Amino acid sequence: MRATVIHAPHDIRVQEVPDPTIQQPTDVVLRVLRACICGSDLWAYRGESARRPGQRIGHEFIGIVEEAGPEVGGFARGDLVVAPFVWSDGTCEYCAEGLTTSCPQGGFWGSVGSDGGQGEAVRVPFADGTLVKLPAAAASDDRLLTALLALSDVLGTGHHAAIGAGVKPGTTVAVVGDGAVGLCGVMAAKRLGAERIIALGRHQVRTDIARTFGATDVVAERGEAAVAAVRELTGGAGAHAVIEAVGTEQSMRTAVGITRDGGSIGYVGVPHGSGTGLDLGVMFDRNIALRGGVAPVRTYIPELLPDVLAGTIDPSPVFDLTIGLDEVPVGYKAMDERTALKVLIKP
Repeated sequence: MRATVIHAPHDIRVQEVPDPTIQQPTDVVLRVLRACICGSDLWAYRGESARRPGQRIGHEFIGIVEEAGPEVGGFARGDLVVAPFVWSDGTCEYCAEGLTTSCPQGGFWGSVGSDGGQGEAVRVPFADGTLVKLPAAAASDDRLLTALLALSDVLGTGHHAAIGAGVKPGTTVAVVGDGAVGLCGVMAAKRLGAERIIALGRHQVRTDIARTFGATDVVAERGEAAVAAVRELTGGAGAHAVIEAVGTEQSMRTAVGITRDGGSIGYVGVPHGSGTGLDLGVMFDRNIALRGGVAPVRTYIPELLPDVLAGTIDPSPVFDLTIGLDEVPVGYKAMDERTALKVLIKP
């Protein structure tokens, strides 16, 4: 089959790899219907996170079960499923607590020795604990299928940030980052009842989506100017809840600067370039809480799925470029150059 592999920074290729097979009785093999490129994939693409030459890549996908191992009880050939970006066994203490990303037997798609989502097929370990079944009819609804793909990562990650930030009805929320996760954070804040949502971003196409998703205000400034703008909008106090969806030192400093005393920051931006850290004394003095990290999206899918199926929320606009599998290198270049927000792949 064909799949995406990374050989070196800026060297993404689609090439022939061995077909996946059932290796453990709890595995399934699925045929990928939709996949996409994540902003976090760009750190490997740019050489800022290490990858072995020839390593697979991609962690967001929806597919059809082609084969199921003998101990798989919840899925059969022909089932339409969504895969969260981390597999998990569904039986350990962490999984029972909802922290599926800490499952001792779990792992990330595209890690050494595993399949990546940007290919024609994937072997899924611990299928019963990992996959979530979708209505079969969704396979013939292109818009709905695209919206459901967001459940594999960005929608659940935005929701995780909103939960970490303590978003609740009546709060003022600020979102740092206008990428797909930040935009889904806006959607999550709206869904959780935020009264005011301030989106920080400089690209009008993206901030227009943010307004569609529920943003009431947009701040285009960066750094200290952004802090001043948000504080002016909030009468000098700052936001009750801040979503940080970038992961740089500057973005986190901005998040701290725009948080109201006693407020919380939900951070989900993959940390990069933030080696000097934060001044915890500032957070201590102002009673600012920091919660977040890698999102256990498998836990959130059952909660978010009904709203996506009903059309109550529709994250599909974050996908603004659609390509075939052979065009994946072009998709990476487009996202790296910020000419695309999030690239949808149809294998």
